[in-house]
Amino acid sequence: MPSSVLFTVASLIWGSTFFAITLQLGEAPPAVSVAYRFFLAAATLFAICLVRRDRLSLPLRAHKWIALQGILTFCISYLCTYESEQYVVSGLVAVVFALMVFWTPLLSSLFFGTGISRRTIGCGVVAFAGVALLFWHSIGEAWADYQLGGSPKFIAGVILALAATIASSAGSIVVTKVKEQCDNLPLTMAWSMLWGASLVTVWSLLHGDSFVLPASVTYWAGLVYLSIFGSVIAFFAYFTLINRIGAQKTVYIGVITPVLSVLLSIQLEGYRPGALEFAGMILCLASVAWALRAPAAKPVQSANLNNPLETP
Repeated sequence: MPSSVLFTVASLIWGSTFFAITLQLGEAPPAVSVAYRFFLAAATLFAICLVRRDRLSLPLRAHKWIALQGILTFCISYLCTYESEQYVVSGLVAVVFALMVFWTPLLSSLFFGTGISRRTIGCGVVAFAGVALLFWHSIGEAWADYQLGGSPKFIAGVILALAATIASSAGSIVVTKVKEQCDNLPLTMAWSMLWGASLVTVWSLLHGDSFVLPASVTYWAGLVYLSIFGSVIAFFAYFTLINRIGAQKTVYIGVITPVLSVLLSIQLEGYRPGALEFAGMILCLASVAWALRAPAAKPVQSANLNNPLETP
């Protein structure tokens, strides 16, 4: 499948999942919903592997990286995201994820010594400017309300969303390490999601959460959508792209996603952006177009894979 199609699929799906998460809030504790989501996604992926007659076991050395990916991507990141959306409009939570264009190359350089091109830095600055404009009024209003004795929940929600982006960025740079141990992507995803869901379950039990089974059809429909489309399909596209074109370009999905999420928030959550917010969306889209035209800092597999629009 062409990389451009994978990029589009992941962007469109994740653009809607931030709102889909809101359908689960209030029906069950946030951490419990995260556990349900990734247990179902892991079960689906293991079933696919069984149909393909893949061997399910992996060596311990592989599980070290897979478990790390599960902790970062499917545990910490989603715990923070679900908690954040209790206090912040889903579209704005998605906006914070655009900051992955900063964290990913920074963490990759810090831990793996990869280079950061001037183009990447420039694209990140443009994306950050877009995020700042999208958030400008909401943060200002929340801060003014807090100074007058209001609740700090909105600010707490923003901080949680920020923590989620850092965890996601760290998880993204681990993807290539996982592939070095095993190139069976559905299998490594299944184990990673199982690790993540298991650790979320431990957190939930320690936190005293109740593993309720909501009666709402909307909750379960949202869960199926988030598990199959938002987890299995979108992450398969995302991880495939990372292995083809590198994490520094792939994370620009996180710049497209907020624009789609904000548009959904306008329609479904009563969010009303002004001229600054729309200017921010334009800058976010421009940063993606600029980034994807740039050559990769380092070839991921071969010279043929430098262009994200090529089909290997």
